[in-house]
Amino acid sequence: MPFKIYGFPPSTCTRRVALVCKELNVPYELIPVNIPKGEHKAPEYLKRQPFGVVPAIDDDGFTMFESRPVARYLVAKYGKGSTLVPDPKDIIATAKFEQAVSVENNHFDEPAGELFLQLVIKPMRGLPKDEERVKALLATLNSKLDVYEMVLAKQPYLGGDILTLADLFHLPWLYGLTEKAKLDLVTSRPNVARWYQEISSRPAWQAVKDGA
Repeated sequence: MPFKIYGFPPSTCTRRVALVCKELNVPYELIPVNIPKGEHKAPEYLKRQPFGVVPAIDDDGFTMFESRPVARYLVAKYGKGSTLVPDPKDIIATAKFEQAVSVENNHFDEPAGELFLQLVIKPMRGLPKDEERVKALLATLNSKLDVYEMVLAKQPYLGGDILTLADLFHLPWLYGLTEKAKLDLVTSRPNVARWYQEISSRPAWQAVKDGA
């Protein structure tokens, strides 16, 4: 039975899971969940994802949701030899990885996601953006990326010397903000630019960047 992703192809979290599948050469079947039509709130879907968001996965009868834990699961089950998650026996590498994952989730994801909502999603829906909120979010996100610039001046990746999930988790929002919202978040920061160019050029991301 193929690995199944129940998700909305353009969604950030759906593409995050698809990206890791591509990185690990895990074939998957995408079962579309039409968010504009409200299918993510349908009773049948809520049995898979009780919070009513995407994606959810089914791996030969094993079901779970939340894109970041799903990504870890994929590496644990299918990523033999992969360094996307450090060997837990390497305590220092694991600690640095966990730190980088926490940074993405707690310092990057929220302002990036809300900026995308204001600059891309609202206009698509014919709604006005909140200019003051955009200004505040840009200030917040730029301050975070200034820290990234300092971190990446000392090491090639956010978790150290090896590419990990912590780096890949950034791709959907960074791509959306730079390519869709046309924000200049990267080029003024040479180390961030080098890092983003490398991770965004990966074949796995190129395969899913515009839809899982």
